Amino acid sequence: MPAVRTRGGLSLRLDARAALVCAALLLAGLGVSVVLIGTGDFRIAPLDVLRTLTGHGTPAEEFVVRDLRLPRVAVGLLVGAALGMAGAAFQSVSRNPLGSPDVIGFGQGSAAGALVVIVLFKGTASQVAVGSVAGGLLTGLAVYLLAWKRGVHGYRLVLVGIGASAVLSAVNSYLLVKADYVDAARAVVWLTGSLDGRDWDQVWPLLGTCAVLMPLLLWQGPALRLTEMGDDTARGLGVRVERVRLTAVLAAVLLTASATAAAGPVAFIALTAPQLARRLTRSPGVGLLPSALMGAALLVTADWAAQRAFGSGQVPVGVATGVLGGGYLLWLLVTERRAGRI
Repeated sequence: MPAVRTRGGLSLRLDARAALVCAALLLAGLGVSVVLIGTGDFRIAPLDVLRTLTGHGTPAEEFVVRDLRLPRVAVGLLVGAALGMAGAAFQSVSRNPLGSPDVIGFGQGSAAGALVVIVLFKGTASQVAVGSVAGGLLTGLAVYLLAWKRGVHGYRLVLVGIGASAVLSAVNSYLLVKADYVDAARAVVWLTGSLDGRDWDQVWPLLGTCAVLMPLLLWQGPALRLTEMGDDTARGLGVRVERVRLTAVLAAVLLTASATAAAGPVAFIALTAPQLARRLTRSPGVGLLPSALMGAALLVTADWAAQRAFGSGQVPVGVATGVLGGGYLLWLLVTERRAGRI
């Protein structure tokens, strides 16, 4: 792993394989995005999509690309990146590949907040988004406090989170049962996880959140990696373990809640992206940036597959990620059991 030194004396270690994987994932995500923008009833060739994005398309292409499809793809990329990085942070904090927002209740908490706004207060789309963020934050705080016992440790965080997820799933089911037909139908569509109808109103808040929280997590990345070696070792190396964990958990909860507010609870991206990225980079720990790029590429690919899998019919992207991610979760559980870790 070569070291890079700047004139100011800053020394950085460059993992050539990880950098290559990140570049490949970035190109794959952007390439699939171009294809996805051209997919639909009004088909546009990839070269025409690129020409339109540079301002040389026909008026019809400009409208379809810039106003209808580009916001949807932008939301997909941002949601995937946010969930991928949040999943990597949770798996690093818990030191467990099952430490994902899907599994430990934060997605369910965001969904509960949104359902309360939809069912009880008949809220608008922006109010639903606020409720989703608030629900995720409250769930994250509750799980963190319940898992605290002279610090937060991996399996305790996962077990408390699984319990919280079960309780919140029951609450969500109760809210759906008590809702009237219109609200229940609206809630079910939202709970599935979908990019349909997304516009620039969803892009900008999510982009702002990612622009603030992703650099914060990347800055905490080296310290977070040291905590994976054990609390005593990390403290011996000068890491303030609980402060690093709290910062990482808070940032990851906000990323998860913001992504859920924008697209609904898209399943399994946060679980699968970090592990797939780790296998590609062959790194000993969970990488934040590769996980974010893997999440973005996975989500836009799943959305493209969801649009084409059933011919003229479309299914929400959450259905596609649920089918693929569910199979991956079963494989992961079998692998962890054979390795004696669960």
